[in-house]
Amino acid sequence: MPVIDKLVETFASVLKLHPTSLTDDSSSENTQNWDSLSAARLVAAIEETFNVELTTTEILRMRSIRTTRDMLRRKGVSV
Repeated sequence: MPVIDKLVETFASVLKLHPTSLTDDSSSENTQNWDSLSAARLVAAIEETFNVELTTTEILRMRSIRTTRDMLRRKGVSV
């Protein structure tokens, strides 16, 4: 069963998907509704939800929930 946490809930909300349909392996290649527009919305939602500011490089590395989680951890965010 997938882990449902604040990061997964954020992705689910932006992508308008049920949180249980997402895993750390979810990416733009295998996830419905994850396109360039939703990617921009994801950045805004993640910055607001986790009170962080993402660099362009960090944004470009957000290719899956896992890479986003790893990036947030490197910024000192507990996810």
